[in-house]
Amino acid sequence: MLLCFVVNKCAVSPTGDRLYITSPSQDKLLTLARDGTLLATYTDPALDGPSGLHVTPAGQVLVCGLLSHTVLQVGWKGESKLATLATKEDGVRWPLSVCYRSTKSSIIVGLMTRDNILVFRVE
Repeated sequence: MLLCFVVNKCAVSPTGDRLYITSPSQDKLLTLARDGTLLATYTDPALDGPSGLHVTPAGQVLVCGLLSHTVLQVGWKGESKLATLATKEDGVRWPLSVCYRSTKSSIIVGLMTRDNILVFRVE
């Protein structure tokens, strides 16, 4: 089977066995095996226009919804939402990138407008 989609961002699991891909044109987070086999497809109204993507050293999958103004944590299998980490009410507007900083237990979110980044403490 040949998969055809526009890739925005991709990230690899810490073990190297999974590849996570955001496809904003399809509003999907795709999870592939190392050989390219599609393992999971995640869609959610809270993930409209998936953009930024980060996998933590512990295997937590963080993904931005550019058009939904959200940052979500998705299960490592790529099939379900575990948590909404930040929303428009938290100041997230047009998030393009996300990164977890373990030394400060914080999530850093880069925004498309205003040349701003947001830092959220997590526990």
